[in-house]
Amino acid sequence: MEEVMTVGDASARFRSISSTSSIIPSNVPLLSAFFAFALAQFLKLFTTWYKEKRWDSRRLVASGGMPSSHSATVTALAAAIGWQEGLGGSAFAIALVLACVVMYDASGVRLHAGRQAELLNQIVCELPPEHPVSSVRPLRDSLGHTPLQVLAGSILGCIVAFLMRTS
Repeated sequence: MEEVMTVGDASARFRSISSTSSIIPSNVPLLSAFFAFALAQFLKLFTTWYKEKRWDSRRLVASGGMPSSHSATVTALAAAIGWQEGLGGSAFAIALVLACVVMYDASGVRLHAGRQAELLNQIVCELPPEHPVSSVRPLRDSLGHTPLQVLAGSILGCIVAFLMRTS
């Protein structure tokens, strides 16, 4: 005998399939990471204005500056995973190690690479115009973050993850 499916059964089945297959609306760690990144980038507009007394819309997509969006992103991800799945799980361990590597890199390697770029740009500017390197485009020098910028980003990430958890 054939089984007959009613409209109500089909509707309930569609709702259950669509709610489990959608990755974005139910994935709090992923949403926390994206929102923390976007918020940190947005806040850079205001911290740049406070520090330099000018609006710079390029800060919305640039690296470097206060707060560190890299730190905010990975901290929000790790914190949200920790609150959702517990601190003893493998996913939290991976996210925590990733966060530590990213924050160390932002305040170490990338910060010093940016400082070296500043110095190289100054050297190139002082070269005579006939020197072959004098016409080279300047290097990007806003690459890394100070430890304070990394700390501010990580605090922002924790706050975002906590607020996403409770909402």
